[in-house]
Amino acid sequence: MATAMKDALAPAEPVDLLAKFDPIIQTRETLLAAGVEDPFNLVMEEVLSPTQAICNGRDTILLGTYNYMGMTFDPDVIEAGKRAMEEFGAGTTGSRVLNGTFRDHRDVETALREFYGMDHAMVFSTGYQANLGIISTLAGKGDYIILDIDSHASIWDGCAMGNAEVVPFKHNDVEALEKRLKRVPEGAGKLVVLEGVYSMMGDVAPLKDMVRVCKENGATVLVDEAHSMGFIGEHGRGVAEEQGVLDDVDFIIGTFSKSVGTVGGFCVSNHPKFEVLRLVCRPYVFTAALPPAVMASSATSIRKLMHGGNKRAHLWENSRTLHGGLKALGFKLGTDTPQSAIIAVIMPDLEKGAMMWEALLKEGLYVNLARPPATPAGMTLLRCSLCAEHTADQVQTILGMFERAGRAIGII
Repeated sequence: MATAMKDALAPAEPVDLLAKFDPIIQTRETLLAAGVEDPFNLVMEEVLSPTQAICNGRDTILLGTYNYMGMTFDPDVIEAGKRAMEEFGAGTTGSRVLNGTFRDHRDVETALREFYGMDHAMVFSTGYQANLGIISTLAGKGDYIILDIDSHASIWDGCAMGNAEVVPFKHNDVEALEKRLKRVPEGAGKLVVLEGVYSMMGDVAPLKDMVRVCKENGATVLVDEAHSMGFIGEHGRGVAEEQGVLDDVDFIIGTFSKSVGTVGGFCVSNHPKFEVLRLVCRPYVFTAALPPAVMASSATSIRKLMHGGNKRAHLWENSRTLHGGLKALGFKLGTDTPQSAIIAVIMPDLEKGAMMWEALLKEGLYVNLARPPATPAGMTLLRCSLCAEHTADQVQTILGMFERAGRAIGII
C-alpha cells in the first residue's frame, strides 16, 4: 500500500522539449565527426578591414559579411560613434517611448527621410524587429498577407505574430501573386510583402509588375530592401528606385547591418498616419533603444551613402567579375547573370558543401554555408556577399581559391 502510494506520487518524466531538434543535432554531429570545422561557430579574433580578418587563427578574406559598402571602418562613421559614446554613454536603458529617445535617434531618422525622400522614418533595434513589428501591426486578425514563398524568416514571424491570414505565392511569380490577390474576400485588408533582393540566391524581384498588380487590386505594399539599400538604384534607395516604383510602395523596411555597416532596422513611409505606429507597435514600444553611438555612426554612414556613386559602380564591377569567373570555372550559380552583391554557389549536398566551405577557409576565404530551412528548395549553397572595398586583385585571388578548393573537393 505504501509502495503503491509512493509510486503514485513519483514525479512524471518530463517530455524533452528539444527532442524535435534531434535531426539537426545529428546532422551537426555527423559533420563534425567527419573532421569538418564547425561552419556555424567561426570566430573572428581580429577584424583588419571590411574585407580581411583573422578567423579561426587564419588571415582570411571576408566574402560573407553583408558589409556591401564597406562602411564599418569608415573614419567619419567611427569618429561620430566615438563622440556620441563620450557625450551620452554606452546605452539608453529604456525604450523609445520612455527614456530611450536621444538626439541621435532623431538624427538618424532625419537622415533616413533625407535618403529616401519620404515623410516618415522609424528606427528599430534590429532589422528583424522592423519586419516583426511593422508587419504584425499593419495586418491582424481578419486581414490577409500575401507574400513570396521565399520570404525571410523575420517576415514569416511578423505574419504569425499579427495573426492575419497568410497566403504565400510562388517565388517572383507575378501571375501567381495576382491570382492570390483576386481570391481575397471583398472588404478585407490586404498587405503584400515583397523583398527587393532575396538574400539566399541574390535574385531581384520584378517589383514594377508586382506593385502594379497590387495597386490594381487595392493592396498595401511593403518592400524589404535590406540587401539592396545603399547599392542598387541611382541613389542607392534599392530595387524599388531602380524599377521606378518607389513612390508607389507604401512601406519600405531596411536594416543598418548591411550597407550602413552598424546595427538596427527601420521603416520609412509617406503614410499620413505613420506616427501612430510608435504607440502601437509592440517590438518598438517594448524594446530598449539602440545606443547613441550606434545611432550617430548610422546617421553619418547613411548621409555618406547618398554620395556613394563611385562605390556602387565598383561593387557592380566586382559582382560581374566574380559571377562571370565562377561561372566560367564550372560552378552552378543561383542566378544566370549578376543581379546584386550576393552570389550563391549551389552545392551538390550538405556534406560536399561543408567540405567546400572548409577547403575555402583553409585557403583563406570566408563565405556563408547556407542550408535548409533557410534556403529554398532544400538546397545547400555557399553564399558570397561582395564588398565595395574588395580590390580587383582580391576578386582574382578569390577566384583562384574557389578553383583550387572546387577541384580538391571534386565539385568542378
